Amino acid sequence: MELGRVGIWSLELRSEDPAVRGEILKAAAELEELGYGAIWLGGSPGIGHARTLIEATSRIVVATGILSIWDHPAAEVAAEHRALTGDHPGRFLLGLGVSHKAAVGERYRRPYTAMMEYLDALDEGGVPQRERVLAALGPKMLAAARDRAAGAHPYLITVEHTRRAREILGAGPLLAPEVKVVLDDDRDNARRIAREHYSFYAALPNYTASLKRLGFTDEDLQDGGSDRLIDACFAIGDLEAVRARIAEHHAAGADHVVIQVITSNPAAPPRREWREIAQVIG
Repeated sequence: MELGRVGIWSLELRSEDPAVRGEILKAAAELEELGYGAIWLGGSPGIGHARTLIEATSRIVVATGILSIWDHPAAEVAAEHRALTGDHPGRFLLGLGVSHKAAVGERYRRPYTAMMEYLDALDEGGVPQRERVLAALGPKMLAAARDRAAGAHPYLITVEHTRRAREILGAGPLLAPEVKVVLDDDRDNARRIAREHYSFYAALPNYTASLKRLGFTDEDLQDGGSDRLIDACFAIGDLEAVRARIAEHHAAGADHVVIQVITSNPAAPPRREWREIAQVIG
């Protein structure tokens, strides 16, 4: 499966609103024309969301980024996976994650064990290891991504996390980190937009624990994040700053960098920014 060097992460391209469906399909087709290698559908999308975009394009890979194992039974996912990959071989990558207790509630118990059992069920259902990746942050889940999947798709991370993840994964498995981008020459305004985005994740222990492993303190995580944290987790500034951050992740061991463009209007697909970034990443 060929993902290319750079992909796009988007919540907006999985809308089920018929009023915007046409625009979503046009946006997906444009991402393919711009040369991006993959579209990663954010949240916990069903495989049906991926099928919609695959059928509207001809080459680009579509991935779930990330499908929650609590929301989608493994047997159903395996059946949908077989159907989609049978119709469109080499076009779909199944991204899986354990989500967060705040989102899952009382079902959220022994998440690592639950993931291993889910992967066992996918094995039984015929989902190849090479066609699935894990949302892995810590060493244990990164090792599982190495041993039970094609690799890892870490979210809300830094260049240092990419370097550490590559050390755990070794030379073979896929490493596809999500990288947040705010295209704005006004650094104060860019950090404001970044903090508004980060505030959603600030209370989720999976992310705060990951950031602390990277050396950030409680003070860094408070009040929307310190400048040090924001500048490490977001590529902020002009197109050259974005190009440089992508290059840093590749140099640290990433195979495929997944860009999430953050704007002051999160409901609208940032198509202008996608076009501009495409110009500087070749």
